[in-house]
Amino acid sequence: MNIADLMMRARIAQIQFEVNFSQCQVDTIVKTVARTVYDNAELLSRLAVEETDMGVYEDKVAKCKGKSKGVWFDLRNKPSMGVISHDPISNLMEIAKPIGVVAGITPMTNPVVTPMSKIMFALKTKNAIIIAPHPKAKKCSSLTVHMINEAIARYNVPEGLVQVIEEPSVELTRELMQNCDVVVATGGMNMVKSAYSSGKPSYGVGAGNVQVILDRDIDFEDAARKIVIGRTFDNGIICSGEQSFIYHKEDRDIVMAAFEKNGAFLVDDSRKADLVNAIFEDGHMRREAVGKSALHIAGMAGIQVPENTRALIVNAHGIGPDDIVCKEKMCPVLAAFPYQTLDEAISIARINLQMEGNGHTAGIHSNNQENILKAGSSISVSRFIVNAPCATTAGGNIQNGLPFTNTLGCGSWGNNSISENFTYKHLLNITRVASLSSKIEVPSDDVIWS
Repeated sequence: MNIADLMMRARIAQIQFEVNFSQCQVDTIVKTVARTVYDNAELLSRLAVEETDMGVYEDKVAKCKGKSKGVWFDLRNKPSMGVISHDPISNLMEIAKPIGVVAGITPMTNPVVTPMSKIMFALKTKNAIIIAPHPKAKKCSSLTVHMINEAIARYNVPEGLVQVIEEPSVELTRELMQNCDVVVATGGMNMVKSAYSSGKPSYGVGAGNVQVILDRDIDFEDAARKIVIGRTFDNGIICSGEQSFIYHKEDRDIVMAAFEKNGAFLVDDSRKADLVNAIFEDGHMRREAVGKSALHIAGMAGIQVPENTRALIVNAHGIGPDDIVCKEKMCPVLAAFPYQTLDEAISIARINLQMEGNGHTAGIHSNNQENILKAGSSISVSRFIVNAPCATTAGGNIQNGLPFTNTLGCGSWGNNSISENFTYKHLLNITRVASLSSKIEVPSDDVIWS
């Protein structure tokens, strides 16, 4: 089936869905989408690992279960059609309307939960959606869509409401983006750039390169444990995963001991070049290293490490473009930077982000609210994570207020249209019904200019 046929089916289905389904019915369908992935997390995760040859099965299962629960938790009980707000003073009313057909571009790093969340956001807002998966993850992404369609068929949803390109390609994805009503693109920067060049409204993501500051007088073992959790989750392919930690130079011994206790191995400077050559090629991440374990990476570099090694640490000998380890590393490798003052730590984070990852995510482990606010105010990121693993909380957490998503906007810093977590509200057109209200007194010019 070609793109024109997919679009025709989607447009017909979208109109039928908009006209014939209530908020309650829609919410039941959206919940079913989430529950389908939750109930089939093991099957879909196993297929994802086998097909993409990256990541960790157990982490993908946790991701499927956590994201399905989290996205549904965010969406439940939220109005997404008809009158969604009314100001009793101004009498201003907001009426939510669907956008139409969504092009959901999904990556090989998250080939199950990204289609799932895009489908949930689209259906919540009465839009149709066509998923364009990464060619190297087409089997698990297509199976996810087929299982979802089978589950929601019991509610008599229009045929063609949720579709997938079975044999994806760059050409078909580009054609889809040019013919849909809105593009939601999650993946590599070339694909995101293509989305923004499609001529259609687009939501894309920027590159990740999460910098984490370790403040003084903290529980270093707790901080190291959380950073290692974030860095090793799904073997480091999460865009919000920790990439570098920045520690006070006087705390070096206790910091490194804390990381070692949590399964990290400090690579000797004499072997740094071997590690760099194992994970980078011509300045770019080597495909063979993406999503592989620390033990595998060490083997590629010819470095002998303990069997319990979970992450590798390498000392940075420069900031930003002066040392390639300052870049994003899609495997369990951390770059370490010493600082003398908090201002220097902030500067290190800013320079690394300006090279790559600007606008995405940074973090801090601190007990000093003044330092937290200073760093959060100074570093150009859309999410600043405090005392928690960035990889598993930046994309949403019940306890931190960030909406659950797999599409993390990076604002103008990352050449994105939003600087927040993408969610259902971004797939709504809003009509604002405005009338003059006698409840509001018009002030005199003297009052206005006083």
